[in-house]
Amino acid sequence: MNPKSHDTHKPQERAVLVGLITKNQNEREAKEYLEELAFLTETAGAIPVKSYTQKLSSPDSRTYIGTGKLNEVRDFVKENAINVVIFDDELSGSQIKNIEEVLGCRILDRNTLILDIFAKRARTAQAKTQVELAQYKYLLPRLTRMWTHLEKQQGGIGMRGPGESEIETDKRVIKEKLSRLKEKLKEIEKQNATQRKQRGDMIRVALTGYTNVGKSTIMNLISKSDVFAENKLFATLDTTVRKVVYDNIPFLLSDTVGFIRKLPHDLVESFKSTLDEVREADILIHVVDISHPSFEDQIKVVNQTLVDIRASNKMTILVFNKIDAYRHIQREDDDLSPMEKEHLSLEDLKGSWLSKDAPSDDLHIIFVSAVTRENVDEFRKVLMELVKQKFFIRYPNYLLG
Repeated sequence: MNPKSHDTHKPQERAVLVGLITKNQNEREAKEYLEELAFLTETAGAIPVKSYTQKLSSPDSRTYIGTGKLNEVRDFVKENAINVVIFDDELSGSQIKNIEEVLGCRILDRNTLILDIFAKRARTAQAKTQVELAQYKYLLPRLTRMWTHLEKQQGGIGMRGPGESEIETDKRVIKEKLSRLKEKLKEIEKQNATQRKQRGDMIRVALTGYTNVGKSTIMNLISKSDVFAENKLFATLDTTVRKVVYDNIPFLLSDTVGFIRKLPHDLVESFKSTLDEVREADILIHVVDISHPSFEDQIKVVNQTLVDIRASNKMTILVFNKIDAYRHIQREDDDLSPMEKEHLSLEDLKGSWLSKDAPSDDLHIIFVSAVTRENVDEFRKVLMELVKQKFFIRYPNYLLG
């Protein structure tokens, strides 16, 4: 899990993905999660070759999936030169060890994969420190599987083997490392807090949303800057802040890391300081990819995360992006089955959202395409009206130049 150990000249790894259908996760959700896991896998640089799902009441405590399904995966792995098998949920150290013994290849879970992507994407000292902190927190309870080759040397009382002493040594080293990283992060957070104070009382606008919904593209349109935008998950990891001036009114616009389902808890904890820009914002721009089949679930994930970081209940512009990519299933005239969300036209969808979440003083809804720039001018107008409202409340005697 060393963030520096990436060799771009290595051939792409081939991966198999595994998920579960459970009482808490139905077949549709399991399929969507695996599709997202495949996108994560591609973002990390591997090729997802095949996906497996199994229906269980809950994950098997030893091997996550049942023995029969595990043997099926094993056969495919051996026959198709698979390098890594990635599981869609967090695995314990003992589960990883047991699965490795059967499959004979490297085993990752969703958390490890996300941490690896974050490690590759981190650019600033703060982001790198936050990722490293989350990696060591994740590694600590899973150390035992690293020393399985020494297991046979361990005995009973008076026969402490080198494996056990190695584990104790490693735990002590990692705990010391965690302590140093936490102190380093505190120093960086102090510096960032000082920088935020130096910006004065400028109006702050923060972009938020699920990962890969087009936040960076939206930021480029508003600020006319060149922020990295790519069709990959977590293309933006480090917070980017730009000063924008419209009609002689200045404000700060920030783009932050995107959220995702099943985001590792340690990563959320580590990145809470990065999300200070969201917490301290006067206005939130919540960007949504309306072309994604599960955009409503993604909205819920973002809203819950905003609650978790104490950044909800702010003036918000809900921006439904990618209207150019929205597609719906055309129903036959004689189709009497219940109307589903995928049958709604874009106009139907607009109407349903505007009726149930009618624009108010704290919530404004707009539909745009950052690519074709449809309704972008209208979006800018809405944003600037809100910025002006906030600005003149804060500076009632300000005169336009």
